[in-house]
Amino acid sequence: MDLQPVHGIPALRADDALVIGDLHIGLESHMRSKGFHIVSRTDDMFDRITEAAGTETKRLIVIGDVKDSVPGSTKQEYREIPNFFERLLDRFDAVDVVRGNHDTSIEEFLPGHVNLHPASGLRIGDVGFVHGHTWPSAKVMSSKVLVMGHDHPAVMFRDGVGKQTTEPCWVRGRFRDSKSDKYEILPEEFVIVPAFNRMLGGSPVNIRGEGLLGPIMGGDLLDVDNASVHLLDGIVLGKIEDLRIDGRTRQKKKYTEDVWL
Repeated sequence: MDLQPVHGIPALRADDALVIGDLHIGLESHMRSKGFHIVSRTDDMFDRITEAAGTETKRLIVIGDVKDSVPGSTKQEYREIPNFFERLLDRFDAVDVVRGNHDTSIEEFLPGHVNLHPASGLRIGDVGFVHGHTWPSAKVMSSKVLVMGHDHPAVMFRDGVGKQTTEPCWVRGRFRDSKSDKYEILPEEFVIVPAFNRMLGGSPVNIRGEGLLGPIMGGDLLDVDNASVHLLDGIVLGKIEDLRIDGRTRQKKKYTEDVWL
């Protein structure tokens, strides 16, 4: 399966499918409860999905966290999620959802024609798809490439006067070994997908002393230090180990343009 990120949008093309994760529909309700008065951007996410899909993409795969509330659900989620997926079903021949840690009772929200998969993941050909908050199945882990969400990956920059900025990013790397105590076969590579909902911001992957989330990403199966970081516009920043920052400095790195996967 050919994997290519969509330029400028946190979405991955996988042959004739589009892969996204971490929609967190209903986030605006929680922000309003904290005093931030903003309108729903669910329609904007739908527009970006159709933009990323173009005219040839026939399948949509959502790798977890469709909804934002956990536990429970908000009126916004009940109002927006069913209609959102009805519109997606009008656009795509098939829509798949892999359950994420925020997707409690998600079956109550999804139209019947949506294919709902367990948190242990989905495998298509030589690629496995999982949210990333729990252990994937052995079948998913025997794929060549594992695609995950959950971490909302971003890279942090800090200038000489201490100003911090973050940008969402893709993370691509390799597994350390071909097998483990838990799995007889491990993927060769992994890809961590940035959150599709841009209001989430991101969790920096290059902070010294801070690890990733989840049993796969937060364990010792992945060669995180040598994983490469890619911005949404295609700029390759380099390896995570060369981008590590602490409270004072950021190591300099020459930026290059590249096509990956």
